[in-house]
Amino acid sequence: MVNILYEDNHILVCEKPRGILSQADGSDKEDMLSILKNYIKEKYNKPGNVYLGLVHRLDINTKGVMVFAKTSKAASRLSSSVSSHEFQKRYKAIVEGTFLDSNTHILKHYIYKDEKEKKSYIRNDGQEAILEYRPISSYKIHNFDVTEVDILLHTGRFHQIRCQMSAIGHPLYGDKKYGSKNQVNPLDFPLCAYSLSFPHPITKEIMTFTLED
Repeated sequence: MVNILYEDNHILVCEKPRGILSQADGSDKEDMLSILKNYIKEKYNKPGNVYLGLVHRLDINTKGVMVFAKTSKAASRLSSSVSSHEFQKRYKAIVEGTFLDSNTHILKHYIYKDEKEKKSYIRNDGQEAILEYRPISSYKIHNFDVTEVDILLHTGRFHQIRCQMSAIGHPLYGDKKYGSKNQVNPLDFPLCAYSLSFPHPITKEIMTFTLED
């Protein structure tokens, strides 16, 4: 069952679970775009194809808030809002190690995506990547020090959080691709896009949706 957070004639906001793609990739894995098209088709008894526009993505093992466009006009305006950085995306992550303080810090790197490896690297010829992070609390998992951090993305590069946190010596717990020595079930991957704010494509009202812990 899909967790619909909000719906009107122009947009649909939902929670994407871990283990589900944002959109189909040619494999047989489930994807949110297809799931939601079927939801609309059944709910409104629509014949033929259903239009639903994808305007942003989350990695398969990241859960969180996503917004989809129900009309091409809404899709165009939401895409423009993404490009002009009017979307505010907040994440919670569990990273390895502890921090000296609980202040907000800004990270700025240049990230290069290796298409073959499906992995990002810090490189001078990459795209600018900026985020803010703030340590929330530290504790242990199997006697290993970890910290929950709150992250505000300013840009949306491929694997940006995973790459940048690893670059400062704090990879996500269990993220072996980016240097973690620990292992977790992919369905327990410690990254959640818990809050999303954006201007409504028609009314321009700022809409904010937050997942409860």
